[in-house]
Amino acid sequence: MSAAGGTLDGATPHRRGDGELVGWILPDGERWRALDLLGREVVADAEWLDAEDAIERRGLAYLADPWVLEREGAVPLRVRLLEVTPERIVVKAEDFGDVSRPTERVTLPWPLPAALRAPRPDDPDAYAL
Repeated sequence: MSAAGGTLDGATPHRRGDGELVGWILPDGERWRALDLLGREVVADAEWLDAEDAIERRGLAYLADPWVLEREGAVPLRVRLLEVTPERIVVKAEDFGDVSRPTERVTLPWPLPAALRAPRPDDPDAYAL
């Protein structure tokens, strides 16, 4: 029932007005909680309409953002999300728009694993990663 366990049992998919899936709403005791497409909690212990509002405000823009993949024994790898489903997250090494350049692809478990994170201000320059 929780994203931490990687399942969405009892979850209701939530779609924007244009039909695009933006997350799920799950029971949270007598109230509700909302998860985004990466399985991150957006709001907990909320009324249904507040959960809908929170997940719609989160939106989908974060899917286009750069991410950093921490790898054991290697430098962090700057990546972009290619596929996000409740089964897996697929990322590719940053290609800076050069689609002709072959890049490394990595399949990760869903929900968002700790090894995949947003860039931090103290990260090296993106071209160095």
